[in-house]
Amino acid sequence: MKSIEKLSLRPDATIREALRIIDTGASRIALVTDEDGKLLGTITDGDIRRAILRGKSLDDHIEEVYFKDPVVVSADTSKEAIVNLCTAKKLYQIPVVDDEGRVIRVAMLDEILKPERYPNKVVLMVGGLGTRLRPLTETTPKPLLHVGGKPILQTIVERFASYGFTDIVMCVNYKAEMIRDHFGDGSRFGVTIEYITESKRMGTAGALSLLPERPEEPFFVMNGDLLTSVNFENMLQYHIQNEAKASMCVREYDLQVPYGVVHIEKGMIRAIEEKPVHRFFVSAGIYMLDPSCLDLIPKGEYYDMPSLFEELIARDEKAVSFPLREYWLDIGRMEEYERANREYFEVFD
Repeated sequence: MKSIEKLSLRPDATIREALRIIDTGASRIALVTDEDGKLLGTITDGDIRRAILRGKSLDDHIEEVYFKDPVVVSADTSKEAIVNLCTAKKLYQIPVVDDEGRVIRVAMLDEILKPERYPNKVVLMVGGLGTRLRPLTETTPKPLLHVGGKPILQTIVERFASYGFTDIVMCVNYKAEMIRDHFGDGSRFGVTIEYITESKRMGTAGALSLLPERPEEPFFVMNGDLLTSVNFENMLQYHIQNEAKASMCVREYDLQVPYGVVHIEKGMIRAIEEKPVHRFFVSAGIYMLDPSCLDLIPKGEYYDMPSLFEELIARDEKAVSFPLREYWLDIGRMEEYERANREYFEVFD
């Protein structure tokens, strides 16, 4: 019961408190209960990300966020029935309750099935020149620059492997032989690695047209110069639960106007807003695509990921955003490279 107590919170708790429970508990869920321990609802990582997109802050209460009609099972429900229910409802965990509605435990789909590895491919775009990091990149491709005592790309590979994503494709170009020499077939890192060599610059999506085999499952695409602590399992679950054709990781970006903004109407000053901050969501360079997206990418031509999403939107396909709340850093300039080395062991050690 102690573990259930660690997963539980009251309806007046904040989103921040719910996040703490979700992030520290293996169940990836928070249980909303009353004073008697009866289940009132549940809140998951996906619920919180959707709330962030609606403008909620971490200090808001969970009342408008948590799901108030959760699927539950009784203590005598068989494993087979739980698996079937999870599959039908696209769930990854289900609370088990007693006759009074009190939570006994949380049944986890992945614990029941115990998958060692996910079949989803990971395509890493690692062919960039890294011109803004010269002179460092004159002798070393940017993905092999050391952060935290190891190449940036090695941290990315190890992060995916830790979540069970071990089927990796690297799209290489600049100093490709150095990347091949370091990673080989991937066995040293517990993964398998294939390489696609770009004979010319192909953008952030063009190289996907060169995949030797069409993936059978949704697959990741990620830039090879990012450091992030995002939970890739959560992203996969989010993509599936939203029945998306494509998912894009997005992060909040604040832009402050350095002057007082004057609001004018018909020549009259109506208000003065001092140095306002505008908030946007921007792409974080991490994507999940359904295999059918490959049909939209021209063969062997330059093609960027924004163009693919614009095409999906034009076709009224479901392209969803996956808001990042975890650590994320694009190592594109020298100051970001230095920052990454300062922060690495605080995040990844």
